[in-house]
Amino acid sequence: MADVKSSVSTSNAPKAKTGGSTWLTNLIIVVVCVLVAEVFFYTVLGSVNNFHDGATKHAPKNWMGQMYSGGVVVPILIATFLIMVCFVIERALTIVKAKGNMSNADFIRKVQFHLASKNVDAALLECDKQKGSVGNVMRAGLKKYKEMMSNTTFDTDQKVEQIKKEVEETTALELPMLEKNLVFLSTITSAATLLGLFGTVTGMIRAFSAMSAAGAPDANALAQGISEALFNTALGIGTSFLAMIAYNLFTTVIDNITFGIDESGFTLEQSFKANFK
Repeated sequence: MADVKSSVSTSNAPKAKTGGSTWLTNLIIVVVCVLVAEVFFYTVLGSVNNFHDGATKHAPKNWMGQMYSGGVVVPILIATFLIMVCFVIERALTIVKAKGNMSNADFIRKVQFHLASKNVDAALLECDKQKGSVGNVMRAGLKKYKEMMSNTTFDTDQKVEQIKKEVEETTALELPMLEKNLVFLSTITSAATLLGLFGTVTGMIRAFSAMSAAGAPDANALAQGISEALFNTALGIGTSFLAMIAYNLFTTVIDNITFGIDESGFTLEQSFKANFK
């Protein structure tokens, strides 16, 4: 989660480093998932125990053998599934933390109560209890609010504009951290299905080519070949479905947080105008 704006002077440099380290971390996650998928495909699915003919691996005797016979697209799909799981977990942890410890409505209502009595310190304590993105933005705005209370240089409108600017700057730091890595889920939502269809088509091409080379139609062999090819479709559609559900869930939560942030800024502006006309 992004640091609050009140500590921007000490957090700008680390943020630049965080961007680079995040990119490297994401790359490592992708590479590790690909390696794990390859190892799983060749050692677990490709085990001789999953085939009637042993090392020849032409006669699967269970679903793992059939999945292995699905072709080289299968490990790519497995890697895609693992990448999806990793980023779902990563985003879930980040977004749950961003929601904070209380609902936005309760938090803003408590802050409004303290601001009505001009008790900014009590409102800041509520931000510490909330511990989410809305609390971070509100805390930055409240510190500027407190600063403007004793400011004799600006008029009321200028003070409100300073508070608004502080809220906007803090929001600009918070929201990108919430939306980070969602691109992986949105990409997997469409790419996994296409990969699954590609694997199915290539598998069916192999099945029909084998029948053509044999010189005589074999319904059982064709059915087995199609069954193996369809494992690609199942993997692709299943991965795409889970990625889509996770993406829509996360964007809904982020939208609620964004609404809370907007409401926080509006609350500070209206409160200051009412209390310091």
